[in-house]
Amino acid sequence: MSDVYVAGVGMTPFGSSSERTARDLFAQAAAKAFADASVAPDAVEELFYGNYMGEFAETQGHQGPLMAEAAGVSAPATRVESACASSGAAVRYGVNHVRSGQADVVLVGGAERMTNISTAEGTRALSAAADALWEISAGVTFPGAYSLMANSYFEQFGGTREDLAHIAVKNHANAVENDLAQFQRAIDVEDVLTAPDISSPFGLYDCSPMSDGASAAVLVSEAFAERAGLDPSVAITGVGQGSDSLALQDRDSISETPAAVEAGRKAYEDAGIGPEDVDVAEVHDCFTIAEVIALESLGFYEPGEAISAARHGETTIDGELPVNLSGGLKAKGHPVGATGGAQISELTKLLRGDHVNSDAVEDATVGLTHNAGGTVASCVVHVLEVRE
Repeated sequence: MSDVYVAGVGMTPFGSSSERTARDLFAQAAAKAFADASVAPDAVEELFYGNYMGEFAETQGHQGPLMAEAAGVSAPATRVESACASSGAAVRYGVNHVRSGQADVVLVGGAERMTNISTAEGTRALSAAADALWEISAGVTFPGAYSLMANSYFEQFGGTREDLAHIAVKNHANAVENDLAQFQRAIDVEDVLTAPDISSPFGLYDCSPMSDGASAAVLVSEAFAERAGLDPSVAITGVGQGSDSLALQDRDSISETPAAVEAGRKAYEDAGIGPEDVDVAEVHDCFTIAEVIALESLGFYEPGEAISAARHGETTIDGELPVNLSGGLKAKGHPVGATGGAQISELTKLLRGDHVNSDAVEDATVGLTHNAGGTVASCVVHVLEVRE
């Protein structure tokens, strides 16, 4: 199967930009991706755009053609919604579209506007990604749902709040020099442990923030790259997606995520690699426990062993497997519809050598992204490799 190249990537800074619309944000990200790729918008043959809460935050549905117009693209455009995995799923659609020969140039990405509404309204909007009949009606929010997962994990495998605090500290440290990150400041374990309680065992610093932002990437076929004289160095070589029961109560275990296991298995098989081949990873750390469960689901650790990875320095910037060098959702920010595309953007730059943290992984040739929806009822995994 031929490779699909990441010809160019673009992101807006993540944070609070409540005065800007999602279309404005996506236009900026797309323009940066086109400039990075040296590809004109009129070369695009298809757009796949991720967005979750446009109806809640902007009373705006039917966003595919709207975002195509904003990006200067006249090709068919489709909005992809899979909660916080929306733009990860959009990237998957784009890769498969190029692989199948239906297009040589595809624009993928996503955007979300979240801070123009109150925290209560945003929490209510995000909760719609849970099971309306069995979870929302009982008052479950995502901080509550993930705290249930964390407490179940602690009961089954052990672990402490301090173990989780080291994950928050690590990801904040990684974001300090990242100009696109929402929180460019270091914190320490004491800061995390004394932060206001959100939902036990989580304090404020265990939770990703509400964010505005957009991401985009131009994907091209090998044939187009040759015709256009492009020399992209990073290709998406593995793609996988998995699903699970929407409600936690319907799962055999709420401290494990089979959708991520399946997405990872498919992506590894697609790329012809295993977890031992991955040099650097961007995983969906919407809450600190989510990074732990992701690392175990992806086969980097056995169940019960990733809880101490950050504390022991194994996933820090100078560790054996650096994780979330962008700052992750925790510190880079989490505009939910843009997050999967942002992971592709940040990992591409890390592998190309033009990310602020690239020096930490200068010999890296294989990277992985893990983008989850809800309590990982949906998950998309991509493998990216350096191609010379």
